[in-house]
Amino acid sequence: SVLKAAAAGGATIVVAGTGALSYRAYDTGALEPGRGHAFDPWQHWQDTPGPLGAVAAAVLAANPHNSQPWAFHVTDTAVDVYADTARRTGTLDSLGRETNVGLGCAIENLALAARARGLAPTITLLPNPSSGALVAHVELAHTTPEHSVLYDAIGNRHTNRGPYAAREVPLDTLADIVDVAGLPGISVHWVTEREPKAALGRILVDAATAITHDQQQSRDSFAWFRSSDEDIQRHCDGLTLDAQGMSPIMLSLAKMLPASSRAAGDAFWVNQTREVHTKTAAAYGVITVADPYDPAMQLLGGRLLQRIHLGATHRGLALQHMNQITERIDRERATKAPATFAAASTQLLPPGTRPLVVFRLGYPIRNARPSPRRPVSQVTR
Repeated sequence: SVLKAAAAGGATIVVAGTGALSYRAYDTGALEPGRGHAFDPWQHWQDTPGPLGAVAAAVLAANPHNSQPWAFHVTDTAVDVYADTARRTGTLDSLGRETNVGLGCAIENLALAARARGLAPTITLLPNPSSGALVAHVELAHTTPEHSVLYDAIGNRHTNRGPYAAREVPLDTLADIVDVAGLPGISVHWVTEREPKAALGRILVDAATAITHDQQQSRDSFAWFRSSDEDIQRHCDGLTLDAQGMSPIMLSLAKMLPASSRAAGDAFWVNQTREVHTKTAAAYGVITVADPYDPAMQLLGGRLLQRIHLGATHRGLALQHMNQITERIDRERATKAPATFAAASTQLLPPGTRPLVVFRLGYPIRNARPSPRRPVSQVTR
């Protein structure tokens, strides 16, 4: 509002170098966004050979709320992928769906990076049913290095929460970024027509609103927001102001103002969902399965989600994971509440399918910024 009033009056805004504002700029990293060791994994993921180098790519995968719910045991011939249950997002992931989807994304990056390093991966999902934490065993055999456009896109893939251009994505492009090879039982339903898009957009806004009205889900979400550079560098995880897709001037202003409260953060998210995310989505994608609570299907769905995001990145497209619908579906299931969101979303899907993951896609107006990541040394056993 201040910026609009100033523009209308032809005024010039000068941010004075007072002690409070100067400290806030320092505290939020306003002058050097995306710097420091919390962002080093994005710069050096190609530097390390062998299995450890494959893990360096795996930690850059998409995952829920940037919680990075993974751990790895690495030998010369294999990598075991574990779920780090201490990094679950509470009631936002009531039934573990998002954790497994994020782990599936990491497994896909791991496989792509292994091939690029001359290591052929053989992936066994859930190899030991008695060990719930071990989600995959990846055997590695020496072979000829194999690069791909998806591998090359790993370092440029970021969730883009900003506005997308008013431009349709060709249907053949949508088809091209879906590769279900080796992923049985997984498919993608594209929502591109005006009315179905509007209907899904309304459900997304309603789901975001419901999460903010659920006090425990609201608290669990806010726990992963890192408002200062000190927190970002210490935790190397979570959501940041830089990753919210704001314009440069609004991002700078947000960093100068006092840290946001949970209520203000909730209101901002719902407003962004209504006025930016759903209004500018060129298309929605829904990864569908017969049973979204089958852990193997969740892992395979995560692998497909990562392939789609990397393929979109290669083609200059932006993508944002829209978790709120499935978070409310699982919350209602866990609390035995009426299944309002499950019923509403299923009506938009082909018969016999259920939503595992929802995302929006389009051509970006501005580039997404990287999120902090924990280094390989912190996630290997």
